[in-house]
Amino acid sequence: MKGADPDIRPGQSVELLKELHILTRDGRMNQDSRRKLKQVQHLYQFIEKLLLEAGDAPTLADHGAGKSYLGFILYDLFFKERAGGHIYGIETRGELVEKSRELAARLGFERMTFLHLSAAEATDAGVLPEKIDIVTALHACDTATDDAIAFGLRKQAKFMVLVPCCQAEVAACLRMGKALALARTPLAELWRHPIHTREVGSQLTNVLRCLYLEAMGYQVTVTELVGWEHSLKNELIVARRTGQRKRSAAERLRALLAEFGLAELEPSRFPGLQ
Repeated sequence: MKGADPDIRPGQSVELLKELHILTRDGRMNQDSRRKLKQVQHLYQFIEKLLLEAGDAPTLADHGAGKSYLGFILYDLFFKERAGGHIYGIETRGELVEKSRELAARLGFERMTFLHLSAAEATDAGVLPEKIDIVTALHACDTATDDAIAFGLRKQAKFMVLVPCCQAEVAACLRMGKALALARTPLAELWRHPIHTREVGSQLTNVLRCLYLEAMGYQVTVTELVGWEHSLKNELIVARRTGQRKRSAAERLRALLAEFGLAELEPSRFPGLQ
């Protein structure tokens, strides 16, 4: 069976894919599983290059790990054949953490640790090292992506790989009519209808996040994760630490917050701006 399916990479563990229920016990794959596998495999291509840059024993923290599809596939394809490195899966649902621990033990994936924590709690958790090379957050909902960014900044991450999801906080502020400076202009039409409010809020949230990362010393690239036919939550943000803070990014971030009546978000979502 190994290698028979074009979506299964050479050397990839068929046993693991069965344990993750991507493959059935007889080695088949349904359309939903194929879509999920393609997303994770595509993301792996981005992360593999960063892992190679991170050194001989890279550390990676995966926030909102869920069933840890990403972590397990990263370990199987990259970490398993190397002597060093460690993956930390961070998840708030205790039952998923236990299942991941059991699966890692069964497969002999010794350098995987699963923690029953939120991204915010993980920032100060003593069970994690002081520095983490790579931070990932794949479809971490709403403000969990912001918590993952805060974690990455605290851990001086060399890279952050983010696929935001369900950004509701800014949309809620727009619905409350806080963008008073724009309320009497045609721009208010951008969030008059609820579906537009949600999409504008989502777009604005990610723009603010990118500016924040630049302001805090990261080079940011924004691209498509997979084709729209696979997922509507499709924006991939890759941040590379340069250590050179961009004052202009901080100024633009503050200007956008002011324009949209969101200045109150700065202390909690965008701390440490120059």
